Parts: sequence; structure tokens; C-alpha cells
Amino acid sequence: METAIYPGSFDPITNGHLDVLETGAKIFGKVIIAVARNSEKNGFLTVDQRVELIKQSVQHLPNVEVDSFDGLTINYARSKNARVLLRGLRAVSDFEYEMQLSQTNSALCDEVKTVFLITKPEYNFISSSSIREILLNGGDISMFVPESVYKYLSKQYKNI
Repeated sequence: METAIYPGSFDPITNGHLDVLETGAKIFGKVIIAVARNSEKNGFLTVDQRVELIKQSVQHLPNVEVDSFDGLTINYARSKNARVLLRGLRAVSDFEYEMQLSQTNSALCDEVKTVFLITKPEYNFISSSSIREILLNGGDISMFVPESVYKYLSKQYKNI
């Protein structure tokens, strides 16, 4: 049973992230969606909030686990005996950054390979930062995020 790690900040998780995750869950025996802790970056949501919202959003995927980690993604993958990193691509503009990241990870640990999954076209424009911008300016994010995320954020930011 091949384990894949789907790392990211997921701040918040979007329907595009879920699309990549659902595809990965069909390909791999187990997928761990791993929220990166970055002590130098203040997140919109805390890591614990993100983990909880992701857990609520992936209940329909029995072979998906949710976790968080510190440090290098490649070290986390090794600690989980995973040989695959999943990365989502929305548009060609994502590819250059993702390719550099993949090559760096490969240089650090050649046994762990990166698999790129492309989102459905309807999710190409969705990003966590655009979700935050829409939310903080009073826009409707319901079509861009899982229902549990929408309910949570709507409740937290109802006065905006």
C-alpha cells in the first residue's frame, strides 16, 4: 500500500485542494494531507484550526489522514515511510515553482518522488489567498471551499 503525502499550508483548504486530494486518494492506498507549520509566518487560521477543518472536509475519504508537521517536507515524508509527494497544479504559472521544489526535494532525497495532479478547470483560479481576500471584503466564498469551511469562516467573520 503506497503512501503519499499531500503537503501544504491549506489556509484555508479549498475545493481545488480537495479535487487534488480526491484524485490522489484514488491512485494511492493512503494519502496523508499534511499541514506545514511555519513559525515565521502568521497564518490566517491556526494550524490546529486548519487540521480540524480538513478533517471535517475529508470524512468521505477513508484512506486519507490529516496531520501537521514542522521542518522539511522531505523529512516528514521519510518519517511516514512515504515515497510520494502529491502537488497540485492549477495553471502553467504554478509549474515553475513546483518544478523547483520537486528538484530540490529530489536532491535531498532521491527515493521520494513528486507526482503532479492537475485540478479540474473550474478550480484553476481558486487559491487560499483569493479566498481570504474575498472573505475579508464581504464576498461569498461558498462555491470555493468545502461546506464545513464555509460555515466556520462565515461564523467567525459574520461582521465583515
